[in-house]
Amino acid sequence: MARAFLFVLDSFGIGGAADAERYGDAGANTFAHVALACAEGRGDRDGLRSGPLFVPNMLSLGLGRAAETATGFHFDGKIPLASAFYGAAQEVSSGKDTPSGHWEIAALPVRFDWGYFPNTVPAFPAELTEAIIREGKVPGILGNCHAPGTEIIERFGEEHIRTGKPICYTSVDSVLQVAAHEGHFGLERLYEFCKTVRRLVDPLNIGRVIARPFVGETAATFERTHNRRDYAVPPPEPTLLDRLTERGRRVIAIGKIGDIFAHRGISEVRKAAGNMAMFDKALGAMDDAGDGDLVFANFVDFDTEFGHRRDVAGYAAALEAFDLRLPEALAKLKQGDLLVLTADHGNDPTWPGTDHTRERIPVVGTGPGFSGGGIGLRTTFADIGETVAEHLGLPRGRHGTSFHAAIGGHARVA
Repeated sequence: MARAFLFVLDSFGIGGAADAERYGDAGANTFAHVALACAEGRGDRDGLRSGPLFVPNMLSLGLGRAAETATGFHFDGKIPLASAFYGAAQEVSSGKDTPSGHWEIAALPVRFDWGYFPNTVPAFPAELTEAIIREGKVPGILGNCHAPGTEIIERFGEEHIRTGKPICYTSVDSVLQVAAHEGHFGLERLYEFCKTVRRLVDPLNIGRVIARPFVGETAATFERTHNRRDYAVPPPEPTLLDRLTERGRRVIAIGKIGDIFAHRGISEVRKAAGNMAMFDKALGAMDDAGDGDLVFANFVDFDTEFGHRRDVAGYAAALEAFDLRLPEALAKLKQGDLLVLTADHGNDPTWPGTDHTRERIPVVGTGPGFSGGGIGLRTTFADIGETVAEHLGLPRGRHGTSFHAAIGGHARVA
């Protein structure tokens, strides 16, 4: 039996991207800066956590060695290494966003440039705004600017409830986000509205339209819910997921993975609210996965709840909570299984602004029968996808180089 489990800690970068300066991110390092802040007491919060960052299980899989590979940062957790593999990967895709990172992990780098909206007010072209209002059948839109999601809901939420105008905004990513009240506007209506917007922004090559529902009645009580939905551009070529499902394998998507790939190459979607509930879904999928299957999970809270909000203590606590549950996943590994922990980009909570940061990512993992060891600095995230492909017996793809043999793996016969 050969199965693969790919867990993405959304935004858990480890610094050192060679082209970080181009993105204004030279020096950003999510892992290192969270760890250093905790060591200095800046990650303490009453009732949440205190002291140095404590992630012994990820360290045993080589997270510290991966960080040294990426930037030379030394995290001394005094944790012995298990039989695991470890290294870092450099992104070659354009952008530092979710689709680019995940598609490249799935062995399809993004070689084209996404479309972006300028950091002006208004941010959207007049003809697009007019079409959104006309075809979306709304009295107008609010926002029309770059803004953090929680802040813009506080600013415009009450007016949205009063007028029925959805809140439309963007960021440095290739995205148009729509916030609307689940009750007053309607959740299904929001989803249908976003489908219309998705069609309208296609000519502009915008990567995602995101539905951002919220509840509450005043600025002081507004709260985003976990009914977010992403409407992404479909990948331009087959990804690892397509290659698997075309051969009759199952791809079980946990969290927003299905949305990221426009539900292409996906056999089943399992969602939940929050990292720990998502971990439960991932464990259930590990139980259900059969020979040749892939469980692809995204743990989004690191990014949305703590990275974008520049919450160091929250990010550290989320890492520790994930690490505490990691042995549950390790205990489910059977002979022939492969588990990989990685990320899709950075989101350094100590960095100026509220956006993603261009960083290298950790590539650590294990599986019964693997000898493990260092895999060095991979020149593309696509090496992860090609390693999973070889492990599951797929022919080699067009992008990336497998490191399966380097960690003691033996490719199965397709």
